Amino acid sequence: GITQVRDDFVVFILTHGRADNQITVRSLEASGYTGRWYIVIDDDDEDGGRYRELYGDRVLTFSKDAVAAEFDQGDNFTDRRSIFYARNACWALAEQVGARYFIELDDDYRIFLYRMLGKREPDASAPTYHGWKILSLDQVFEAMVRFVSATPAVTLAMSQGGDHIGGEYLGTRLSRKAMNSFVCDVERPFPFLGRINEDVSSYVSLGNVGRLFFTFFGFQLNQTETQKAAGGLTDIYLDVGTYVKSFYSVMYAPSCVRVEHFSSMRRLHHRVNWDAAVPKIIAESWRAPLQPSASD
Repeated sequence: GITQVRDDFVVFILTHGRADNQITVRSLEASGYTGRWYIVIDDDDEDGGRYRELYGDRVLTFSKDAVAAEFDQGDNFTDRRSIFYARNACWALAEQVGARYFIELDDDYRIFLYRMLGKREPDASAPTYHGWKILSLDQVFEAMVRFVSATPAVTLAMSQGGDHIGGEYLGTRLSRKAMNSFVCDVERPFPFLGRINEDVSSYVSLGNVGRLFFTFFGFQLNQTETQKAAGGLTDIYLDVGTYVKSFYSVMYAPSCVRVEHFSSMRRLHHRVNWDAAVPKIIAESWRAPLQPSASD
């Protein structure tokens, strides 16, 4: 195991308008994180002074105009309530604080969990997959960084509660997507695409050309429901609805994403056709032997 967090890693907590309600900060401490962390806000945040009053030098401020000039927003709207700007700002902020690796987190995570097979109750008839609170988050982040550094993956995410509805991934426990939390390497940057639904648009459109995005189902985070927490992106999601939100990803990857009505969720949402979304990697053992040419 490790005894302390590596010097070249930081946590970025992306936030807006919630200076007095930083749930993720408390959850990091409760799960034993001892490394560097920063609050990331934009220059439009009216709570900027309050953030700096509470967190001092831990607050990093970026320019939305600078991000908008460099990265594709996917529209020509003037409403700039979006995490898209903060996500793309983190590459420069990591270099600013001297970090090679970082993880982007939202500000409303209630708990970090291991997702493991076991008996939650002693008298349970059989072991099942459950979440157990992480108390050694330093080691979890170290493991995620090692995965990114040792593979061609551009990012690795923790699973979310909804990923485990309907049963566990019992194979590799990896999925070709990444949402919400992102472990990244400054030396392997990629753009987040589109002002809304930027995570889905990025992993489908960049995955389509071979960039590797992964979620690991052995780690899980639980957060406040997006449209019930005040501040953050709540207002814009309520304004535009899930159809507009999901259609951004259709614009970026029309060959593999559509908007569909999900009766279970009672709403419109994106649907990814994974057979058309990303290149398939076939084991070398299935490679057909080369046939000699006529000239041979």
